[in-house]
Amino acid sequence: MNFIHLHIHTVARHIGLQRRCHLRHSRRRHSGLAERSHRSRRDDGGGDNNGGDLPPPHVLLGFGVSVAGATAASVYAYRSCLDNVPYTNRSRLLATSPQWEANVGHEQYSELLEMHRGRILPDGHRAAVTVRRVGSRIAAAAERCSREWTANGSNVRGGASTATPTYTYTVIRSEDANAFVLPGNHVFVLTGLFRYVRDEDELASVLGHEMAHNLARHAGERASETILLAMLRRLALVVDPSGTLLALLIPAGALLCTLPHSREHEMEADRIGMILAGEACYDPRAAGRVFSRMRDDDGGGGVGGSRNSPPPEWISTHPGYDARLSQFDRWMPEALERFNLDGGSKCRSIREEMKRARRLAAEIHDGQGRRT
Repeated sequence: MNFIHLHIHTVARHIGLQRRCHLRHSRRRHSGLAERSHRSRRDDGGGDNNGGDLPPPHVLLGFGVSVAGATAASVYAYRSCLDNVPYTNRSRLLATSPQWEANVGHEQYSELLEMHRGRILPDGHRAAVTVRRVGSRIAAAAERCSREWTANGSNVRGGASTATPTYTYTVIRSEDANAFVLPGNHVFVLTGLFRYVRDEDELASVLGHEMAHNLARHAGERASETILLAMLRRLALVVDPSGTLLALLIPAGALLCTLPHSREHEMEADRIGMILAGEACYDPRAAGRVFSRMRDDDGGGGVGGSRNSPPPEWISTHPGYDARLSQFDRWMPEALERFNLDGGSKCRSIREEMKRARRLAAEIHDGQGRRT
């Protein structure tokens, strides 16, 4: 979401790799070519036959073989870690395992529970009940769609599971309009979000977006990107120990890689989230209402009602409101196709069940209020 969105920016010291990716670090001793060249020229009587300042042929050959071998190994490692995003089928580098991603998410989940102790709504609170009820429907839809897309030939490593994964839903009392997800299926909603979310269809658009991040394994992709950039930075220091190249590489990596991929992930989660909402029989058009409300409240400014002028999109982690709303219009037909499946008969009956569940929740809440 274009709220103050929390992402899992993993660091190199936490990164775990899948064995199949073959990203192994090998230590090599690098002797100075200039010294060897000088010694070879001296042994050969001045080195005129070696082409002036060039190292002797066997040194050049050995260096070329080493470079070629390292290049071939890098290409093989990269290709072995290629993966496709479910549904969109976008090809990307994915060097982490689902289990490692989940372990990182579980750790951060425990830390956040401790951090927000005293501000977490109880399970029986009406907002918590609603988030859990809507989230459970979106989670079931995500699992159905995952199996469908894998069966249809998406090149997704590991395939789809046969059971709906367990999600946790935590609602935190806060003025911030925010929602985020952690790997391991931990969904957080901050109550400031309800300034923009007025009904279950609109809540489903938010939760669908968040669960789409997990379904697409965007956290693992960001961790893999961190690995790649760390390797490039290390190489930059080898090539230029002064650090000048590294100083240029760090902002270039952010502008050319990290930020564009972050915006791409947001758009991808928007698209998949709309599909999940439609599959769960929530009206996918609700996403446009939420973002329009936020944009109007910001006056075209920052996120979450900040009214600050937003940074240019090319240096932002999220696309602008207008860009996202225009994409909603483009993707709406495929989302509505799921929502209106079987002439809408499937979703009509399910939405009647939703109404009954809302009435029951309201009666329970009112009854608890009278007792207290």
